[in-house]
Amino acid sequence: MATQILIAEDDPDINRLLGRILEKEGYQVTAAFSGSEARLLLKTVRFDLIVLDLMLPGATGEELVEEIRKNSTTPILVVSAKGQEDKLNVLKMGADDFISKPFDVNEVAVRVYSLLRRSRDFSENGGEKQTLSLKNLEIDLESREVRVSGKPLSLTAREYDILVLLMRYPNKVFTRQNIFETVWGGAYLGDDNTINVHISNLRSKIQKLDDKEEYISTIWGVGFKAAKPRE
Repeated sequence: MATQILIAEDDPDINRLLGRILEKEGYQVTAAFSGSEARLLLKTVRFDLIVLDLMLPGATGEELVEEIRKNSTTPILVVSAKGQEDKLNVLKMGADDFISKPFDVNEVAVRVYSLLRRSRDFSENGGEKQTLSLKNLEIDLESREVRVSGKPLSLTAREYDILVLLMRYPNKVFTRQNIFETVWGGAYLGDDNTINVHISNLRSKIQKLDDKEEYISTIWGVGFKAAKPRE
């Protein structure tokens, strides 16, 4: 499932820049240009991380941090031009990290990755398995590393999310629409080729490391599911 990130920043150029940085890392990004818009989105969408400016129209970043922390542990990365005192204040209020403007592109990507990884360690679903396995394939959900027969498997972000989705629910058959709306996070417009290409690439990459087993089954006329181990 694609990682969902909300960017609440009223400067359109900075908002777009942050979006490009995070989309390049494979994250699904939603932009808000005011505190009130961010507040509305937070009521309707579950985000995995929030990137937040403090000086927002409609509702300030500080107000949003307070509201979020009343009922959520979602990681909050503040990106602001405000000074040290404001930084300490917002961290005390519950923000997880703070980057000063102007920021370094690589630093943003690293801080986001670090917060997401930390969040997985202390997720609300703390009892959830940190690894998924099927036959000779294993996924480490914390590090996002995939191995087949002990060898590392290099996947794109979309391929990884599709594989995790299928393996997390091994008894469920996913239609192409299910997969697209879950992984891409958008409305499915009936383009089967997008899903077919990603499934084909996944199978090809896995087969290069293990050509004896099947890992993704096609359910004709329906969709795809994780292949059952042999009896």
